[in-house]
Amino acid sequence: MSKLDELIAELCPDGVEYVRLAECCDIEDNKRKPVKSSLRIPGDTPYYGANNIQDYVEGYTHYGQYVLIAEDGSASLENYSVQYVDGFFWANNHVHVIKGRKDLDTKFLYYYLTSFNFIPFLTGGTRAKLNKGNMEEIQIPVPPLPVQQEIVRILDNFTELTAELTAELTAELTARRKQYEYYRDLLLTFDDDVPKVRLDKVTTITRGVRVVKSQLTETGTYPVFQNSMTPLGYYEKSNFNKNTVFIIGAGAAGEIGYSKIDFWAADDCYCLTCSDRLQSRFLYYAILCQKSYLLSRVRRASVPRLARSVIERLEIPVPPLKEQERIVSILDRFDALCNDLTSGIPAEIEARQKQYEYYRDKLLSFKEVTG
Repeated sequence: MSKLDELIAELCPDGVEYVRLAECCDIEDNKRKPVKSSLRIPGDTPYYGANNIQDYVEGYTHYGQYVLIAEDGSASLENYSVQYVDGFFWANNHVHVIKGRKDLDTKFLYYYLTSFNFIPFLTGGTRAKLNKGNMEEIQIPVPPLPVQQEIVRILDNFTELTAELTAELTAELTARRKQYEYYRDLLLTFDDDVPKVRLDKVTTITRGVRVVKSQLTETGTYPVFQNSMTPLGYYEKSNFNKNTVFIIGAGAAGEIGYSKIDFWAADDCYCLTCSDRLQSRFLYYAILCQKSYLLSRVRRASVPRLARSVIERLEIPVPPLKEQERIVSILDRFDALCNDLTSGIPAEIEARQKQYEYYRDKLLSFKEVTG
């Protein structure tokens, strides 16, 4: 039996009392002070907004151990923004500022709230807001302090270990990606005996077809690509087959995609269908080598745009098909190691994070005392 199990068995064998946040926390929102960036005096004090430190300023609004919960503007609703602060800091009006009272360890409160589902307490739809009244109604488990402190000790150690492992994996991923780019560029550099050909001579370039957003669903079979690499939604039909290269023409103009499933391309996508001289995956890698050139040709305006003529005139090497296949087989292995979320280093990083979240949530799940 672990020390935590012994403490729970001794101090709260029948469960843990859940208490309204307003009854176990001090809320110090009245000390918050928003300051426009042009009026901030540079200094050493972190200036906190809804998601992170926005600046460093002179002076402070609070001192001590606190939890900052986004009032509005959280970058994610599912993983709602919760921050822990220890020391001097300045809080603007986009965060609630709270701390535990004498029976509630503030670091324990922080860990509990990082695993909490805030969505039922938010108002405002897409402009979601956690107002003070709703926040006060959140139920907080308050086990005896020795239990809280042991959980904090465990999670502090686990957090540090996870951060170290993630940093090592991230450094490895960075190195692998540089290696991948080096070999990609090397494999796709040919002598003069391999001709360079304009894309419009070896592909058919087709602009996608606009769809109305109201026709889309959040889940489905056919993703819709419009002005970014993130699907706009899902549509009941597809207009391009799997293994098609596409280039974004507006918005994230110059970004290059490759769909392994059938999809719908909207009107800000240019899709490239290969002739019998060209393998589609080879085409994808060949264009990736010239991404910096494509980005340099984007017209920067209110909506960045890449002209179709730039794509048409782009030249790529076209070696024999057998050589294309050999190069693709090498680069696909590098690509999986660097980018595949189901294998390779990104999968390992994600697995570490999921493992941390699993044990954190397990430690912070309590039977509620009855009677």
